[in-house]
Amino acid sequence: MCTVNYQGGGFLSIFKTRAVVIKTQDIKESDKLVWLFSEKLGKISTIAKGSKKSSNKLFTNTLQFCYGDYVVYKGKSLYVINESSVIDSFQELLNDLDTLTYASYFCEIIDISMQDEESNRDLFKLLITAFYLIKNKAVDIEILARAFELKVLQATGYGFNLEHCCICRKKINTSNYVSFQYSGGVCSDCEKINGLNVSYAAYNAIKYLFKIPLENVHRVNLSKEIKYEIYKVLSQFIGQSYFRKPKSLDILNYLENFKQNEV
Repeated sequence: MCTVNYQGGGFLSIFKTRAVVIKTQDIKESDKLVWLFSEKLGKISTIAKGSKKSSNKLFTNTLQFCYGDYVVYKGKSLYVINESSVIDSFQELLNDLDTLTYASYFCEIIDISMQDEESNRDLFKLLITAFYLIKNKAVDIEILARAFELKVLQATGYGFNLEHCCICRKKINTSNYVSFQYSGGVCSDCEKINGLNVSYAAYNAIKYLFKIPLENVHRVNLSKEIKYEIYKVLSQFIGQSYFRKPKSLDILNYLENFKQNEV
């Protein structure tokens, strides 16, 4: 951060940080609201003046998913993007419905799980890693999404306790029940309250996805049934943990159900 004089008197606080465009909204004739998830400042709301015009220097740098270096200063209510340079635009993620939807979903998870100006460099690195894995087609995108969800939950204080029974605290190797009320696995001796039955294989897969670094998720291979079990668990847990439930995956789920009903 640095401070500089400006003509109106006083000082402006100027920040330079790496960031990802997680969502945008057109305003006025040529301006955009741009929400950045930044390495140093966390999630910030910015205005990019003139960025709707293709001739503007900020046009490319304020497209959805763009990753770059941004120089911003704090206005009366919003940050203002002063200049930026692209590291990777990630625009190829827009060319396929699956990659577009999942990349949007990752941005939405970041948006709903983070408070404004709450810095979390681990989550910032996580998002960039997820984008590169999608771009390089190096991973099963559904498994990547489940691992991403687990790591966001953990980083924001909503992690599961799967090593010990969340009621009696006895160590358990595996379980077939996850309690949403107590945020973890339940052993065979304790009452199963407000949760979901899962297969032992799905329970063990969740444990493994918790531990494995995101960049190593390409090593994981799960059946369609297990992936769906994990999705059900995490979808419900995310829905009750944050102020709203993400909707980005709804269209893919609808299309999948439509295909199954046709068959």
